[in-house]
Amino acid sequence: MYLKRNLLSTLLAAAFGLGAAGAQAQISDGVIKIGVLNDMSCLYADLTGPGSVVAARLAVEDFGAAAKGMKVEIVSADHQNKPDVGSTVARTWYDVDKVDVIVDVPTSSVALAVNQITREKGKAFLSSGAATSDLTGKACSPNTIHWTYDTWMLANGTGSAIVKTGGDTWFFLTADYAFGHALERDTEAVVLKNGGKVLGKVRHPFPGTDFSSFLLQAQASKAKVIGLANAGGDTINSIKQASEFGIVKGGQNLAGLLVFLTDVKALGLNTAQGLIFTETYYWDRDDASRAFAKRFSALAPRGNYPTMIHAGVYSSVLHYLKAVEAAKTDDGTKVIAQMKALPTDDPLFGKGSVRADGRKIHPAYLVEVKKPAESTGPWDLYKIRATIPADQAFRPMAEGGCPLVK
Repeated sequence: MYLKRNLLSTLLAAAFGLGAAGAQAQISDGVIKIGVLNDMSCLYADLTGPGSVVAARLAVEDFGAAAKGMKVEIVSADHQNKPDVGSTVARTWYDVDKVDVIVDVPTSSVALAVNQITREKGKAFLSSGAATSDLTGKACSPNTIHWTYDTWMLANGTGSAIVKTGGDTWFFLTADYAFGHALERDTEAVVLKNGGKVLGKVRHPFPGTDFSSFLLQAQASKAKVIGLANAGGDTINSIKQASEFGIVKGGQNLAGLLVFLTDVKALGLNTAQGLIFTETYYWDRDDASRAFAKRFSALAPRGNYPTMIHAGVYSSVLHYLKAVEAAKTDDGTKVIAQMKALPTDDPLFGKGSVRADGRKIHPAYLVEVKKPAESTGPWDLYKIRATIPADQAFRPMAEGGCPLVK
């Protein structure tokens, strides 16, 4: 039932009631069509992929679309982490398939392209998977909401919280390209602002395979925290090799600046124990999160538990449908405006809001990966070290440079 490759699609008819013709009169074609666009088959398939389709389906179910006589369809496609592929899908969906809103879209380059196309077409874009904070900065749009996390949050949330909880000396292991440089720069600024010190830094090739010489430099620095300003395979390989050197067991902590639940599960607790990073959702935080995770796992590939991206897809789609109902239209620009006007409230992120720049505001959590002896089950992977309040988790609106902010 799941997408496999390329531009395969799945459909969900969420409601077929005939008694709500009046309610649907303002809905184009009588159907609210949601497009889940992400990596279905490669690097990010576990942390987004088919799981995001599951999350969107659960949101439609929990909204009660059928009982309200609202017909909702979900389509999905694989953008292959390529901006040209993502752009082609977005244009086809909007122009031919009459998709009303695109959700998820990991890979910042793809998200920025979809952001622009969505604005041109007057549709709606709810980004859960992309990281770039430009979506609420210089590239902000009246048609886009950035939901789950961003690069500013990752750098400032992790850096500030770690320093405040005792991690006041750092060494950076940085991927030698723009994304790594930005993560290092932003995190270093926060460390210094909070009274910490940077004892050293080293740049590694992108992509990297052998991190041994760089990790030995980090180990020799005696820094309490080794900041991994990289992502994906580079982060996983850095962590694996750090484990081989006994860095965490020796008393130093690794701070991953972009890590997901499925990454930790793939690494295993023996390797990932002690890793510190920032999340905006964890399945075992409270009863509501646990209940959602069990429902999600029953439908997800391989029984995976939800990542924060999956949680963001659920939360954003639920709020989108509430806004469509309130605005009595699926016009993209009007619905996004309504989403900003309505307070957000769902079981995964709690109460929050969407700012004028399109940034969804909610708390974030500094988490640490458990030791094997501390875990009670296959997905019992984190302990929450600190909560970052919503008003501190994301970049102040006045500092983003968004043209929508006056």
